[in-house]
Amino acid sequence: MERIANAVRPRLARAGAAAKPRVARLARALRSRPPALKTWQYTAGAATAGLALAAGVVTAAGPWDADGQRTAERDRAVALERTGGTDHGRSAAAVRAPRPAPSAGPVLLGLDGATSAVGTKKAAPDGKPLSGVLEPLLDVSALGGTRAAAVVDVATGKRLYSSGAGTALTPASTTKIATAVAALSALGPDHRFTTRAALEPDTGELVLVGGGDPTLTAREKAGGTSRSSEAESGGGWADLRELAANTATALGKRGIHKVTLSYDTTLYSGPAVHPIGVNDNLAPVSALIADEGRTDGSSSGPAPRVSDPAKDAASKFATFLKAAGITTTPPGPSKATTRAQTLATVSSPPLSDVVERMLTNSDNDIAEALARQTALASGQPGSFDGGAKAISARLTKLGLPMSGASFHDGSGLNRDDRLTADLLTALLVTAGDPGRPGLRPVLTGLPVAGFTGTLADRYTDSAAGVVRAKTGTLTGVNTLAGTVVDADGRLLAFAFMASGTADPVAAESALDKAATALAACGCR
Repeated sequence: MERIANAVRPRLARAGAAAKPRVARLARALRSRPPALKTWQYTAGAATAGLALAAGVVTAAGPWDADGQRTAERDRAVALERTGGTDHGRSAAAVRAPRPAPSAGPVLLGLDGATSAVGTKKAAPDGKPLSGVLEPLLDVSALGGTRAAAVVDVATGKRLYSSGAGTALTPASTTKIATAVAALSALGPDHRFTTRAALEPDTGELVLVGGGDPTLTAREKAGGTSRSSEAESGGGWADLRELAANTATALGKRGIHKVTLSYDTTLYSGPAVHPIGVNDNLAPVSALIADEGRTDGSSSGPAPRVSDPAKDAASKFATFLKAAGITTTPPGPSKATTRAQTLATVSSPPLSDVVERMLTNSDNDIAEALARQTALASGQPGSFDGGAKAISARLTKLGLPMSGASFHDGSGLNRDDRLTADLLTALLVTAGDPGRPGLRPVLTGLPVAGFTGTLADRYTDSAAGVVRAKTGTLTGVNTLAGTVVDADGRLLAFAFMASGTADPVAAESALDKAATALAACGCR
């Protein structure tokens, strides 16, 4: 209150001084008034004096600012602001006042580069060179013999740092960024994958038709969402139990209580097993699969898988039908005809949600499903090869730097995959393009340092919540690509790639230090 009074008192004193002559003249006029004045004349005189005094004070208080605020009000606001918040410059009179408390920095710069509530600067600050910050952190033995790095300002597209950025290296799971961009570009963020039960009119055969939905779950619900997904996706995964219940109702209306059950997986083609072989990181890829073929009740990460996901899903479907009063034969493979009548369907969440789940948890099963779906949408076979060709074609169509890039799957488990740091940062910048809002799940799905997904246990003591990045790990390969908000509020895309690493823990730590330094730097 004292600081407010000190700020306003000089203005009020000047206002009083300026108004004093006018008040004196009015007083003399009133004293010399004729004695016959009536009450209304006294009232009018007093009102005139009051108006004159008010006009004098307003005039002395200063003109109106361009934004409609009087200068006296502005001074008062300045006095109030000195109690805390960002220090936007201190006048000589304010030097002795307590320094303001620091304000939290902006979280995100507007992707169009506009100054707004989420960012305060358009241009790069006059800090130290970015190369001087990153090079000592990336030039360490923990990152092996071959490294590549790139940093780009998302709002402007300007490259801020580059070291071997055009060298194609094994990307590991950062390949999923490319898969996500390609799938969203080919299918759109609102696309859903549908599993259906269809009845053949001639034979009475019931066919469970796989639509390539990687979210289909057979697990018991809890509170309206499947246990496998409620904690990480907010629920909404397609429910095999619901499909069975609705199918049983439709069959009952037709007076059918016993059927021959088959399953159709012909949407996909080619080998089902990834070139790495049977592996806990990925089930055999099938157009019909429930809970990613997991046998341990998990919802993410490595886990033992069933050898035949389609047969497993169809067997569970038969169990649910039996509970609903429909007896079936043991299920076997088949193909639904064009005459088959759809009895019931369940669909996945929108592709935008599926992409976010894939990136956050580095979900290989979803990645391979999206690669095949991208292939089918692009006129390619739904196979490993078809998916790889479709991803490459989609990214080329987007005008991205594809020199040296080579795809062999959608998950990055194939060691023959090759990407550059240039391409990874270009993918992230493209996903942040205001003209391509359908690609935004690529950014929103990135794990948050210290909070979600594959970064939940990293950055616990630095840059938590500021770095968002996709991790990549294979034996001898460590990568990190994502976005970070630097000290000056700029949204930066970065890609750090290392090959020939010997200690994955040390390599991850080195990459995290580089990303943390990028967050803390106000660099040129």
